[in-house]
Amino acid sequence: MIIVENLVKEFGPKRAVNAVSFTVNRGEILGFLGPNGAGKSTTMRMITGYIPPTSGRVSVGGHDLSDDPIPAKRLIGYLPESAPCYSDMTVHGFLSFAAEMRGMRGRTIEEAIQRVASLCFLEGVLHQSVDTLSKGYRHRTCFAQSILHDPEVLVLDEPTDGLDPNQKHEVRQLIKRMGEKKAIIFSTHILEEVEAVCSRAIIIDRGTVVANGTPAELKARSENAGLVRLRVTGATADAVKAKLSGLMLAGRTTVQSDGAAVVARIQPRERSVGGELARAIGDAAGQSGWKVEELHTEEGRLDEVFRSITLPDTVKRAE
Repeated sequence: MIIVENLVKEFGPKRAVNAVSFTVNRGEILGFLGPNGAGKSTTMRMITGYIPPTSGRVSVGGHDLSDDPIPAKRLIGYLPESAPCYSDMTVHGFLSFAAEMRGMRGRTIEEAIQRVASLCFLEGVLHQSVDTLSKGYRHRTCFAQSILHDPEVLVLDEPTDGLDPNQKHEVRQLIKRMGEKKAIIFSTHILEEVEAVCSRAIIIDRGTVVANGTPAELKARSENAGLVRLRVTGATADAVKAKLSGLMLAGRTTVQSDGAAVVARIQPRERSVGGELARAIGDAAGQSGWKVEELHTEEGRLDEVFRSITLPDTVKRAE
């Protein structure tokens, strides 16, 4: 549904987006991650046709955004950064205006407004002026305009910004449901949203795509992915160290006693053997007569991967 090829955007001497390429299929939710100033919002603005690229190509639903912009834009719902609305309108008036801009007429407008008001929990503020709304309700109002026409493609720039925890959960669930039939891109700084909602994620840094994969694939790049943690009683630290160090699948092993038990952290010799390593450790503990209080394999953490990819080398060395 979305094809981005070698997208470049320059603002004078600054290259904000540098040869970005990716695709998004129907039924896919793509998380767009990156530090502030990485080029996320600029890329999303080019995908929606809000600003033109310096070079490169964007296709939406088979329509080239430069050569055939109107059919492409008809397929897109867009929630921009900071959720802009007309403050002097009521919520109903703003949504009605947005519906008319989308070519809706007559009863279709009211039906669409009632549908999105229900989805975005706006029924209680429909006839309230936008300038009297809280930040969360303003954001919901702008989100509602992006789905008025039931678009096949959604581009959402930080859709949960300013929402309380309950509202964040509601919006995440709504995006997840819509993602079953639509192609969705959304940017976020909240990494737990990526794990909860996204089928795939891209990390962009200094205008360039530096990682692309499922949340599980990205977490597997974490330094601690596959590490096995063991806590046992009925053994000395030296005995545990000697036994675990002799396992063929075990790499670096650290063992310490906290007084009540012995705690070991065992890195797999190869990333792909985390599950096998845990089974081997469990077997070794059983054969040695240790009482196992804890045995689990670390999945890896997305925040560790994000930091390792996007932090400047000077900061990494300082840490």
